Amino acid sequence: MKRVSSLICFHLILFSLLLPAVSVTATDTPAEVPAPNMITMVDLGAHKCIPCKMMAPILKKLTSEYEGRAAVIFIDVWKDPSQGKKFKISTIPTQIFFDEQGKEVYRHQGFLSEEDIVSQFAKMGVKQPAKVK
Repeated sequence: MKRVSSLICFHLILFSLLLPAVSVTATDTPAEVPAPNMITMVDLGAHKCIPCKMMAPILKKLTSEYEGRAAVIFIDVWKDPSQGKKFKISTIPTQIFFDEQGKEVYRHQGFLSEEDIVSQFAKMGVKQPAKVK
């Protein structure tokens, strides 16, 4: 059993080294979070966190697909710890969805799939992007 645990840890470390660090937004924290007058998903994590690295390509894709309809913002709380305190997070990644008035509607801790993010946007009234043929 100990060997299996060691092997899993080894693979997680190896996997984290192989994943690229993809930045969804600029390295600086955006001026206004949540985005004014727009449904917003804020992902609070770190560029070096394994689940955060797994979410990075999803966030990049959704940032592009939902441009003008919903804001997708990534904040690296290891680079800016004040943001973790501001949003009262205890685990990374944490995703917080805000309505157009800036009111928190939904909060999730851990990896969140593309399908779950799209579903939450739909519940909040944001139309899904058109499928590319």
